[in-house]
Amino acid sequence: MKKPGGGGGAEKKRVRRSTGGGGGIQNGTSNRDPTTTSTDTPPRKQANKKDVFQLFAEKVRDHKDLVSRWAVLQETRVEYFRGKDFVSFLRNHSELKEILESDRNLEVEDIANVLLAKNLLVRCDRVVKTVRPGKRKLSTWPAHLEIFPDQVFSENDAFFAWTFVKRRPLWQTLLSFFWPVLTLAICLFPVYPHRCKLLILYLCAGILLLILCLLTLRALVFGAAWILLGKRIWFFPNILAEEATLRELFRFWPKKDEEERPKWTARLFFAVVSALVILLLRHHAPDEAARARYQKRVSNIIDDVLEWNPRLALSGMMDNMQQTDPPPDDNTQQTDPPHDDPPTHEDPMEENMRDIQEGEEFIQSLINHDDM
Repeated sequence: MKKPGGGGGAEKKRVRRSTGGGGGIQNGTSNRDPTTTSTDTPPRKQANKKDVFQLFAEKVRDHKDLVSRWAVLQETRVEYFRGKDFVSFLRNHSELKEILESDRNLEVEDIANVLLAKNLLVRCDRVVKTVRPGKRKLSTWPAHLEIFPDQVFSENDAFFAWTFVKRRPLWQTLLSFFWPVLTLAICLFPVYPHRCKLLILYLCAGILLLILCLLTLRALVFGAAWILLGKRIWFFPNILAEEATLRELFRFWPKKDEEERPKWTARLFFAVVSALVILLLRHHAPDEAARARYQKRVSNIIDDVLEWNPRLALSGMMDNMQQTDPPPDDNTQQTDPPHDDPPTHEDPMEENMRDIQEGEEFIQSLINHDDM
């Protein structure tokens, strides 16, 4: 026998399926824009386009021909470039547009606006917008930036900072593992062999001497050029910069002097002051004996550091422990039988003083006996 209501359940399932399918078609036809065509980009292709622009941004950032600098944006160090440099870079390297595939025919401004819309770039502006005293114009590469309100590409005095994290090269990863090893090696310096200590000492002293000589020569050249010619010439201009890259740090040729020419009165004043300082240092220079004493003192300190040995330190600690007797316990004081104190030895100096006093008394007694 068939259960009552079985046919009704099948009919309900059919009704649900038919309504569901009709609803899907209806929703599909009602939600579709009549103006759309079959050329619409599906979501997967849109994701691929986003990856294409990300790859394009990484390639452009890693390229050496795009001039960029580092600055502080809202307490964060960012790498940025100028708008006109970006335009000239893409004009000279149009082959990079092939990465964009279907969007390779876009103009430079359109590509930059897409990067801004995808938050791969952010437009910035300089914090200091007024010319500082003593300078003719604003800095070409400001050190502090702020976000510009209008996020649209422009070539005129516009700066753009990368927002994504740059991929770390292999040598930086290896260096991050090397730093703890170097720190441990520095801590273990006292237990190194004597030859290794000498090698490290001379190497560090040579590097320090090279840096001091370079800074001194750099200051002398600047002072002589400023006093005699009125020009500011700094060789290795970025040697003391905090936010310079490794390539900019060892840049030899000085930057172009954009400041005003100093007055002759200021140059004459500093020339007289420099001459007086040189004469004063020459007059109060230490003599040969003082230099020898200082050299001996420094050499003794260096010898103490180089000749330190953990075995000698342990032997010295054992000798100190043997010389210092432990304090007696109360139990041993009660149980031990009384014994005579060992004879105490007087200081030789006190014995000599006592003999001298006795001799003086004997001579004085002889003199008194003769007078009588």
